[in-house]
Amino acid sequence: MNRLRQRKRPQSTLLICDDDQLRKRVEETEQAAQRARIFTEASPDDEAAAQRAVQAEAAAEQARAELDDASEVLTFLALPREVFEELIAQHPPTETQAEEGAAFNPDTFPAALVSAASFDGMSREEAEELLNSWSAPEANELWEAAWQVQQKSRVELGKG
Repeated sequence: MNRLRQRKRPQSTLLICDDDQLRKRVEETEQAAQRARIFTEASPDDEAAAQRAVQAEAAAEQARAELDDASEVLTFLALPREVFEELIAQHPPTETQAEEGAAFNPDTFPAALVSAASFDGMSREEAEELLNSWSAPEANELWEAAWQVQQKSRVELGKG
Protein backbone atom coordinates (compact mmCIF):
# COMPACT_ATOMS: atom_id res chain seq x y z
CA MET A 1 0.00 0.00 0.00
CA ASN A 2 2.86 2.37 0.70
CA ARG A 3 4.02 2.25 -2.92
CA LEU A 4 0.47 2.80 -4.15
CA ARG A 5 0.01 5.78 -1.84
CA GLN A 6 3.28 7.34 -3.00
CA ARG A 7 2.59 7.20 -6.72
CA LYS A 8 3.01 10.48 -8.53
CA ARG A 9 -0.04 11.89 -10.28
CA PRO A 10 -0.12 11.68 -14.08
CA GLN A 11 1.11 14.78 -15.84
CA SER A 12 1.09 16.25 -19.31
CA THR A 13 3.01 19.07 -20.90
CA LEU A 14 2.16 21.66 -23.50
CA LEU A 15 5.12 22.90 -25.53
CA ILE A 16 4.67 26.41 -26.91
CA CYS A 17 7.07 27.69 -29.56
CA ASP A 18 6.41 30.61 -31.88
CA ASP A 19 9.41 29.84 -34.13
CA ASP A 20 7.79 28.14 -37.14
CA GLN A 21 11.14 27.59 -38.87
CA LEU A 22 12.51 25.75 -35.85
CA ARG A 23 9.41 23.57 -35.56
CA LYS A 24 9.67 22.78 -39.28
CA ARG A 25 13.36 21.88 -38.90
CA VAL A 26 12.57 19.50 -36.06
CA GLU A 27 9.93 17.79 -38.18
CA GLU A 28 12.27 17.52 -41.15
CA THR A 29 15.21 16.17 -39.12
CA GLU A 30 12.97 13.62 -37.38
CA GLN A 31 11.65 12.42 -40.74
CA ALA A 32 15.20 12.17 -42.11
CA ALA A 33 16.30 10.18 -39.07
CA GLN A 34 13.34 7.82 -39.47
CA ARG A 35 14.12 7.27 -43.17
CA ALA A 36 17.78 6.60 -42.32
CA ARG A 37 16.78 4.06 -39.64
CA ILE A 38 14.47 2.26 -42.08
CA PHE A 39 17.18 2.13 -44.72
CA THR A 40 19.72 0.84 -42.17
CA GLU A 41 17.31 -1.88 -41.03
CA ALA A 42 16.79 -2.92 -44.64
CA SER A 43 20.57 -2.96 -45.29
CA PRO A 44 22.17 -4.02 -42.00
CA ASP A 45 25.61 -4.63 -43.60
CA ASP A 46 25.83 -1.13 -45.12
CA GLU A 47 28.27 0.74 -42.85
CA ALA A 48 27.78 4.04 -44.68
CA ALA A 49 24.01 3.80 -44.15
CA ALA A 50 24.53 3.05 -40.46
CA GLN A 51 26.76 6.12 -40.15
CA ARG A 52 24.18 8.30 -41.94
CA ALA A 53 21.53 7.03 -39.52
CA VAL A 54 23.69 7.98 -36.53
CA GLN A 55 24.29 11.44 -38.00
CA ALA A 56 20.61 11.91 -38.83
CA GLU A 57 19.57 10.96 -35.30
CA ALA A 58 22.16 13.37 -33.85
CA ALA A 59 20.78 16.17 -36.05
CA ALA A 60 17.25 15.39 -34.89
CA GLU A 61 18.32 15.38 -31.23
CA GLN A 62 20.07 18.73 -31.74
CA ALA A 63 16.99 20.24 -33.36
CA ARG A 64 14.75 18.93 -30.54
CA ALA A 65 17.13 20.46 -27.96
CA GLU A 66 16.98 23.81 -29.76
CA LEU A 67 13.17 23.59 -29.84
CA ASP A 68 13.10 22.87 -26.11
CA ASP A 69 15.35 25.87 -25.45
CA ALA A 70 13.14 28.16 -27.55
CA SER A 71 9.87 26.94 -26.05
CA GLU A 72 7.71 27.62 -23.05
CA VAL A 73 6.55 24.47 -21.33
CA LEU A 74 3.34 24.33 -19.32
CA THR A 75 2.86 21.28 -17.11
CA PHE A 76 -0.49 19.96 -15.93
CA LEU A 77 -1.17 17.37 -13.22
CA ALA A 78 -4.11 15.06 -12.75
CA LEU A 79 -6.19 16.20 -9.81
CA PRO A 80 -7.23 13.76 -7.10
CA ARG A 81 -10.68 12.42 -8.02
CA GLU A 82 -12.40 14.17 -5.13
CA VAL A 83 -10.88 17.54 -6.06
CA PHE A 84 -11.75 17.07 -9.74
CA GLU A 85 -15.35 16.16 -8.96
CA GLU A 86 -15.68 19.14 -6.59
CA LEU A 87 -14.34 21.45 -9.29
CA ILE A 88 -16.96 20.14 -11.73
CA ALA A 89 -19.65 20.63 -9.07
CA GLN A 90 -18.56 24.25 -8.63
CA HIS A 91 -19.24 24.88 -12.34
CA PRO A 92 -22.63 23.31 -13.07
CA PRO A 93 -24.08 23.71 -16.53
CA THR A 94 -26.87 26.19 -17.08
CA GLU A 95 -30.29 24.68 -17.70
CA THR A 96 -29.82 25.08 -21.47
CA GLN A 97 -26.32 23.57 -21.34
CA ALA A 98 -27.61 20.63 -19.27
CA GLU A 99 -30.38 20.03 -21.79
CA GLU A 100 -27.66 19.85 -24.44
CA GLY A 101 -25.85 17.19 -22.40
CA ALA A 102 -23.13 19.29 -20.76
CA ALA A 103 -21.67 17.90 -17.51
CA PHE A 104 -20.23 21.29 -16.55
CA ASN A 105 -20.44 24.94 -17.58
CA PRO A 106 -18.20 25.27 -20.64
CA ASP A 107 -17.96 29.03 -20.08
CA THR A 108 -16.46 28.84 -16.58
CA PHE A 109 -15.02 25.37 -16.08
CA PRO A 110 -12.14 25.38 -18.60
CA ALA A 111 -10.24 28.25 -16.95
CA ALA A 112 -10.90 26.78 -13.51
CA LEU A 113 -9.51 23.40 -14.60
CA VAL A 114 -6.48 24.87 -16.38
CA SER A 115 -5.65 26.83 -13.23
CA ALA A 116 -6.31 23.95 -10.80
CA ALA A 117 -4.27 21.46 -12.85
CA SER A 118 -1.40 23.87 -13.57
CA PHE A 119 1.87 22.72 -12.03
CA ASP A 120 3.27 26.15 -12.85
CA GLY A 121 0.82 28.00 -10.60
CA MET A 122 -1.28 29.64 -13.29
CA SER A 123 -4.08 31.65 -11.72
CA ARG A 124 -7.67 31.37 -12.91
CA GLU A 125 -7.48 34.92 -14.24
CA GLU A 126 -4.34 34.07 -16.22
CA ALA A 127 -5.98 30.93 -17.57
CA GLU A 128 -9.04 32.94 -18.63
CA GLU A 129 -6.79 35.51 -20.29
CA LEU A 130 -4.98 32.86 -22.34
CA LEU A 131 -8.13 30.95 -23.25
CA ASN A 132 -9.79 34.19 -24.41
CA SER A 133 -6.85 35.81 -26.17
CA TRP A 134 -5.18 32.90 -27.94
CA SER A 135 -6.40 31.62 -31.27
CA ALA A 136 -9.10 28.95 -31.09
CA PRO A 137 -6.73 26.05 -31.91
CA GLU A 138 -4.16 27.20 -29.34
CA ALA A 139 -6.80 27.78 -26.65
CA ASN A 140 -8.15 24.28 -27.42
CA GLU A 141 -4.65 22.82 -26.97
CA LEU A 142 -4.34 24.53 -23.58
CA TRP A 143 -7.72 23.18 -22.50
CA GLU A 144 -6.93 19.70 -23.86
CA ALA A 145 -3.64 19.54 -21.95
CA ALA A 146 -5.46 20.19 -18.68
CA TRP A 147 -8.46 17.99 -19.53
CA GLN A 148 -6.68 14.98 -21.01
CA VAL A 149 -4.40 14.48 -18.02
CA GLN A 150 -7.57 14.12 -15.92
CA GLN A 151 -8.58 11.21 -18.18
CA LYS A 152 -5.18 9.52 -18.22
CA SER A 153 -4.90 6.04 -16.72
CA ARG A 154 -1.69 4.20 -15.96
CA VAL A 155 -3.48 1.03 -14.90
CA GLU A 156 -3.78 -2.08 -17.02
CA LEU A 157 -6.01 -5.02 -16.39
CA GLY A 158 -4.02 -8.23 -16.31
CA LYS A 159 -5.10 -11.36 -18.07
CA GLY A 160 -7.04 -13.40 -15.58
